Amino acid sequence: MSQSTDPQPSKVPAFEINASRQFTPWLAEQHLSLIFTTYQAGKVFFIGLNLSTGKFSVFQRTFERCMGLCATAKTLYMSSLYQLWRFENSLEPGESYNGYDVFYVPQLSYITGDIDIHDVAVISSTPDVPTNSTGTATATLNLKSVAAHQPIFINTLFSCLATVSPTHSFVPLWKPPFVSKLAAEDRCHLNGLAMVEGQPRYVTSVSQSDVAEGWRDQRHQGGCVIDIGSNEVIIRGLSMPHSPRWHRDKLWLLNSGRGEFGYVDLAAGTFEPVAFCPGYGRGLAIHGDYAVIGLSRPRHNKTFQGLALDERLTEKQAEPRCGLVVIDLRTGDLVHHLRIEGVVEELYDVAIIPGVRNPMAIGLQSDEIRRVLSIGS
Repeated sequence: MSQSTDPQPSKVPAFEINASRQFTPWLAEQHLSLIFTTYQAGKVFFIGLNLSTGKFSVFQRTFERCMGLCATAKTLYMSSLYQLWRFENSLEPGESYNGYDVFYVPQLSYITGDIDIHDVAVISSTPDVPTNSTGTATATLNLKSVAAHQPIFINTLFSCLATVSPTHSFVPLWKPPFVSKLAAEDRCHLNGLAMVEGQPRYVTSVSQSDVAEGWRDQRHQGGCVIDIGSNEVIIRGLSMPHSPRWHRDKLWLLNSGRGEFGYVDLAAGTFEPVAFCPGYGRGLAIHGDYAVIGLSRPRHNKTFQGLALDERLTEKQAEPRCGLVVIDLRTGDLVHHLRIEGVVEELYDVAIIPGVRNPMAIGLQSDEIRRVLSIGS
């Protein structure tokens, strides 16, 4: 394993990243690379294979409280403590730089303030006005001002879906029907966003609370999924759900409080578990027949204590892990994993970059960013 770090790393306890035996061959077979964030340690990690040696490669950069990711080989969006960053790949197809085939350079930062941005996505086409089951336009979703390829995100502090603004911290686009007004109160802990055909469609929330931080009292079975198109709650009774993703005509998500990965049966309005995750699940990316899931060790505080996940880990005589696991969607088996030991104990988001073997990014804590220059056409 090779590992690259910031030129001037902060003084933190050591950590280790260990891959299972077949993890590296799996990356090569699938011809993809991974990115994941840890807001607890303020790091974004790039996982791939060295172009020259084919060996497992880890590259990291430091961004305070980095969380949500939206990545392609061309553009990377990432949220941090009070900003939404946009990086652009400065390499042309077929080019490489020091063993990397993607070289993300920070080009733009939106100053949002500390609004606790969770999931991030990009509108891929001019948005349509959603309709409900009767064909009536859903007036609560304001996408008129959102252009194609514009980032949108879950604004957890204000319990809404939002987008960026050139003049303000954010522009609200939608809020759940049970939230009576926009307020900086994290009422329901809205956190996850699923896109369907390039447009926002489903969100996850830890509760349906309409009071300041009311979600903390609803952690066990207050979680729900909301269909933005119909403005309806389509499933209830979840425990701290996260990371909804649409793949092959199914809505997949993490029922984090119970350690479950599965999908929503939209016809029946039920959650169908597919696999047990030995840790608190946050961050989900799916490619082909495989799901990559981020796992965290639960914090020893009121937010994480007493969840069903604790009991299930005890029943299985297992300790909670931090790292990534790869689940085969066909069998529900955990087929590969990446374990993290040391200072990093919590992850937030995971992204897959198909067709890229070894990505990296320029950081802000070195002189390197001063010397990276490009000329537009």
